[in-house]
Amino acid sequence: MSESQVLSPLPASGADVVPDEAAPVAAPAPARKRPKPGERREQILQALAAMLEKPGSERITTAALAAHLGVSEAALYRHFASKAQMFEGLIEFIEQSVFTLVQQIVGREQGDAERPATDGMRQASRVIALVLQFGERNPGMVRVMVGDAIVFEHERLQARMNQFFDRIESTLRQCLRPAAGALGSSAPTVDAQVAASVLTSFALGRLQRYARSGFRRLPTEHLEASLALMV
Repeated sequence: MSESQVLSPLPASGADVVPDEAAPVAAPAPARKRPKPGERREQILQALAAMLEKPGSERITTAALAAHLGVSEAALYRHFASKAQMFEGLIEFIEQSVFTLVQQIVGREQGDAERPATDGMRQASRVIALVLQFGERNPGMVRVMVGDAIVFEHERLQARMNQFFDRIESTLRQCLRPAAGALGSSAPTVDAQVAASVLTSFALGRLQRYARSGFRRLPTEHLEASLALMV
């Protein structure tokens, strides 16, 4: 049955229907509301993310996703050319959500000469906390971020998530380089790169543990104390 099809009782072929005045008149079945433009696409992505939240869930098929939504597989492909495009939609959400807030953290204090360079350490800690808090609040997205959900999908998806963490690491390096110089480092660029790499690996490891524990081990567990050891 198509999304727009409405069920309505039909008389038997060739028969005259005479209403029974004594019988109660049934109210007409409400028509299924047609989604607004873009609404169905959003529903598909929300359903995919929800299915990814189930611990230990197997590879999600378009048939299972369509059944979850109560539509046909053809209805999915009217909005996405492939399942890979559906995952790309989730990745776009992750990128936009995280980097919009990262820019607020980093950009807000850039160019302020009066602030001590060591504020970069605080910025780096806030960026890592942001990534982990986002994952904690969006368990289904975590399985995309760490690659578990896309391991059997198109390789460009994993490459795009790798780029996501490369951007996080680059941002951390920019935050930490002035701090390394202010602390008297003889090679601030190198030291900032090492620290940024350690912090990024820490964040990715926490997200992986969260996914593989069935979302029981929270990525923000003892976060402040953990960051204090590294920053």
